[in-house]
Amino acid sequence: MKLKLQHLIETLRSTYWFIPTIMAVIAGVGAVLLVQVDRFLSARFVDQMGWIYSGGPEGARAMLSVVAGSVMGTAGVTFSITIAALSLASTQLGPRILYNFMRDTGNQFVLGTFIATFVFCVLILRTIRGADEAGRFVPAISITVGLALGLLSMGVLIYFIHHVAVSIQAPNVVAVIGRDLADEVEREFAPENGIPPEKRTPGLPDEFDRDAAVVESTVDGYVQALDEDALVEIAQRADLLLVIERRPGKFVSEGLPLVRAWPAERMNLGWESDIRSRFVLGWQRTSEQDVEFAADQLSEVAIRALSPAINDPFTAMGCLDWLGAALCRAARGRTPDPVRVDDEGRVRVVYRHPITFSGLADAAFVQIRQFGARSPAVMLRMLEVITTVIRSTRGDRDEIQVLLQHAETIRRAALDNVEEPRDRNDIEERYQTLLRAAELMLGEAARA
Repeated sequence: MKLKLQHLIETLRSTYWFIPTIMAVIAGVGAVLLVQVDRFLSARFVDQMGWIYSGGPEGARAMLSVVAGSVMGTAGVTFSITIAALSLASTQLGPRILYNFMRDTGNQFVLGTFIATFVFCVLILRTIRGADEAGRFVPAISITVGLALGLLSMGVLIYFIHHVAVSIQAPNVVAVIGRDLADEVEREFAPENGIPPEKRTPGLPDEFDRDAAVVESTVDGYVQALDEDALVEIAQRADLLLVIERRPGKFVSEGLPLVRAWPAERMNLGWESDIRSRFVLGWQRTSEQDVEFAADQLSEVAIRALSPAINDPFTAMGCLDWLGAALCRAARGRTPDPVRVDDEGRVRVVYRHPITFSGLADAAFVQIRQFGARSPAVMLRMLEVITTVIRSTRGDRDEIQVLLQHAETIRRAALDNVEEPRDRNDIEERYQTLLRAAELMLGEAARA
C-alpha cells in the first residue's frame, strides 16, 4: 500500500493536470464561500472599506468578464509558445528531458493560477444581480478578490516567461538533472546502506536457477518501483529466499521472471500474486527508484551535443562535470547492499543485478566515449573527471581499477581518432596525471 501511494504521488507530480485541478477546486470552493460572506456583510460595512469594489452590477460583470477572458487567452497563447520552445529543446537535448519539465512545479503552478482565476471569476459572475433582476446583489468582496487574482495572473505570467527562458537553457537543464542524480546517488550510496566488499555477493545454492520457483511478469514494461520491505515480509512469512531478477529501471517482457523463490515447494499461487503486486511496471523509466536514470539522461544530452547537427562540446563537457560530481559522491559512500535481511538477520531478498559503482561508471562514460572519440576536448575532460573521481575513492582498489579501465579505453579511443600531435600529447599527459593520482591513492590506502 505504501509503495502504491508513493508511486501515485510521483505519477501525479509528473502530470500537468493535478496541481491545476486542485487549484481550480480551491478557487471554486473559495468563490462559493466568499459569496456567502458578501451576503452576510452589510453594504455599509463594504462602503467603509475604501479598497473594496463599490461599483454597480454592470461594471462588475464587465470587469470580471475581461479578467476571465484575458486570463484564458493569455494562458492559451503562452502555453502554445511554450510547447514550441520545448519541442526545440527536446530536439537539441533529447525528448527525455520533457520528463523534467513535466515535473516542474513552477510550470504547474502557473497553469493552475490561470485556471483558478478563470473558474473564480466565472462562478462570481453568475451570482451578480442587477436592479432589473430578482434581488439586486453585487458581491463586492468577491469581485475585489477576482480583480486581485487577475493582477496576480499578470505577475505569474512575467515569472513564467522568465522561468521558461531560463529552464530551457542547456547549462540549466544539465544542472537540474545533475542535482537529481547527485541526490539519488547520495541516497543509494549512503554509508549505512553499504557492506564490506567481501560480502557483496551472497552465495546461492548450486541448483538455485534450475529448481527455484519463478514469478513471471504478466505485462511488458519497465520496472518503475518495488516494495523491498513488503518483499522481505512476504519472504519471512513464507520462509523463502527471493532473488530479484529485474531491479527498477530494467525492462521485462511478459512471461519473463521478475523474482525467483527458493525453495520452490513453499510457493503457492497466493504468494506468487502477492510478490507480483509489489512491483510497479510502466511504459517508461522514471527517477523514482532508478539511480541510473538521471545518468542516462545526462549521457543522452552529451551525445546529442556531440552530434554533427548540433556540435556543442561545451554542453557535453558540462554533462561530464555533473556525472563526475555524482561519481565522487558514490566513491565517498559505500556500494549499496544487494541483500535484505529480516528481523532475525536471515537473508530474505537478494538483487541478482544490484546497483554498483562499476555500473554507474559505465552509464557515465561508455556512450559518451563512443560518440565523442573524435573530440579531443571531450576526451580530455573525461580523463580529468576520472582523475577527480579517483581522488575521492579513498583508495578503494576495486573502484580505482574500474576507473583505470575506463581511462585506458578512453585514451586508446582518443589516440586512434585524434591525429593532431599536440592533442595527442595533451591526452597522454592527462592520462599520466591520472595514473599518478591512482598510484598515490593506492599508496595512501596501503599505508593506512
